Amino acid sequence: MAFVDGRGSRFRIADVGGAMRDLSAYVSEVRGLPGERALDDVTALGDDGAHFNLSGEAVAFSLRGIYDDTANTGTDAVLGALRYHTAPTPFEYAPAGLAAGNPKYTGDCWVRSYEIHSRAGEAVSWRATLQVEGATGRNGGR
Repeated sequence: MAFVDGRGSRFRIADVGGAMRDLSAYVSEVRGLPGERALDDVTALGDDGAHFNLSGEAVAFSLRGIYDDTANTGTDAVLGALRYHTAPTPFEYAPAGLAAGNPKYTGDCWVRSYEIHSRAGEAVSWRATLQVEGATGRNGGR
């Protein structure tokens, strides 16, 4: 079993023009992927235990990071614009980095919220909540 430091994680998302943007240098936390499975309880009277059927996924995940206003590639240019975009956009999350064979979680998502935080004496930061459209996929890994 290999342990991995979070500094090697990578997060990429397509901007409103469809170009994949690597926001890893500005993301300090990814939380909620691959997400909870939705299960319908189908337990009947007289069953010895609970029974479930797989249902549709409704995965939401969050990002936090350091604010960057670089035109076209900064977090504000990418996530701020996606907050108003009218279609879901592709994303990729690689918790162990992008090297061949490492697991990568992918899907399409909506930017549900994008919030900028300013406080005197601290770096400007942001957080975002993203809603997966459809299911999250897993590629690679051992």
